Amino acid sequence: MSANPAILPSGPTQHGRDGDSAPPADDRGLIEALVGDGRPLVSFTGLALILSGVFALFLAATGHFLPHDEKFLGMTADRLCSLHGCRIVHFMYHDRGAFGGSIIAVGILYLWLAAFPLRDREPWAWWALCVNGGVGFASFLTYLGYGYLDTWHGAATLVLLPCFVWGMARTFRTLRGRRRPGCLLRPGAVAPWRTAFGAGRMCLMVTAAGLVAGGLVIMTVGVTSVFVPQDLAYMGVSPDELRAINPRLVPLIAHDRAGFGGGLCATGLTVAACAWCGRPSRGLWQALAAAGTVGFATAIGVHPLIGYVDVTHLAPAATVAVVFAAGILLCWRKMTRSEGTGRTRLAAENQ
Repeated sequence: MSANPAILPSGPTQHGRDGDSAPPADDRGLIEALVGDGRPLVSFTGLALILSGVFALFLAATGHFLPHDEKFLGMTADRLCSLHGCRIVHFMYHDRGAFGGSIIAVGILYLWLAAFPLRDREPWAWWALCVNGGVGFASFLTYLGYGYLDTWHGAATLVLLPCFVWGMARTFRTLRGRRRPGCLLRPGAVAPWRTAFGAGRMCLMVTAAGLVAGGLVIMTVGVTSVFVPQDLAYMGVSPDELRAINPRLVPLIAHDRAGFGGGLCATGLTVAACAWCGRPSRGLWQALAAAGTVGFATAIGVHPLIGYVDVTHLAPAATVAVVFAAGILLCWRKMTRSEGTGRTRLAAENQ
């Protein structure tokens, strides 16, 4: 008996036009779909860091204090600029500009970690973010050492920290292989130190060590003495004279110094993890090159702009910048022309 054509479906059936099964209905909620495996939240954190850094550079370039800074001081940037040839204000801008560059660098590396190794579910990338986030967010607590609570910084931390933690929790469940922090000790590619890439990676590791050491020193100075002798010589004032101008001035400067130190330390730790654990690739080279260029350009470049050109003050940063440039150049061929040839963490674990 033939089927009645009047009751046959006229459009594509549930098996599709070519007989293929239709995809199952996606019954996830909107938030769950947007959050996904957690990487969008990590990327959001990275973008927020980049935008925050750009904003800090904008304030430094245009010569503005934040409203709560002026409220805390009880004086405007223009009023402070009228004292001691504006060098106190310029010194503060130099700290804030360098801080902006450091968090832009961290944000760039966050984006690369989320887009590549976390996508491949590599545990080392998760631990690298965990260490960086722990240091970066914890550095906010250094305000206890200088007595100034930056309300905008605090509000940003309260917004970003839950996003970061949520993203990290979701990505952890997707990781493959061993999830222990010891994965940070295994290299992403086998490279003898005698090769160009091996020497370049060593230079990048030295760069990272220099950033971490410099960050720890600056953060310690920020919560103790606040200034080094070269700082005071540039401003032409003593700490007591600064306190006489405004008793809240030193705590505000200390806040900027400690924040920059924390950002620098976090940058160094992330560079070390990416350079050592990351599989050589064009994306990794671009991320490291961009992060280093922005970081060093702001940290060093701001000094001649304000006339702070003390050789002993700039020598450590300039030396590390040269080592970084050598490392990036030595790694260029391996990273940009041999995509996918490095030994990944998963391959190493399966051998």
